[in-house]
Amino acid sequence: MEVKKILIIEDDPEERLILSRELKKEGYIVYEAPTGEEGLKIFKEDKPDLVILDVILPGIDGWEVLKRIKKGPLSRKIPVMMLTGKSEDRDKIKGYEFGADYYVTKPYDILRLLPVIRSLIEE
Repeated sequence: MEVKKILIIEDDPEERLILSRELKKEGYIVYEAPTGEEGLKIFKEDKPDLVILDVILPGIDGWEVLKRIKKGPLSRKIPVMMLTGKSEDRDKIKGYEFGADYYVTKPYDILRLLPVIRSLIEE
C-alpha cells in the first residue's frame, strides 16, 4: 500500500507541530508550510494526497490558496480540508463554495479528525 502524503498549510508553529506529529503517528508523510505561497510551492512539487489549510495566513490567505488549488484540472481532485478559527456560517459556506471538501473549526479534537482525514484520502 502506498503511503499517503498530507500537506499542512498553517502559520501557527505549535498547531503545525501537533497536527504533524499525530499524522506521522498514523503513518502519513507530512509536509508543512507556514505561508500560502510556500504551501502552493510544496503542493506543486510534492503532489500531496490531501491538503489541510488554515484561512488566516501571512501573504496569500487560505481562500486564495483554495481557489488556486481547485482551479487546476488535476489539482482540483486533491481534497482540501479547511482547519481554521473562522467559525461563522458565512465562512463555512464560502469554504464550500470555493471547493473545500471538509471544513473544521478550531479548537478541534484530533481523534474526531483522523477518521475524516482517512475518508478524504481514501475516496
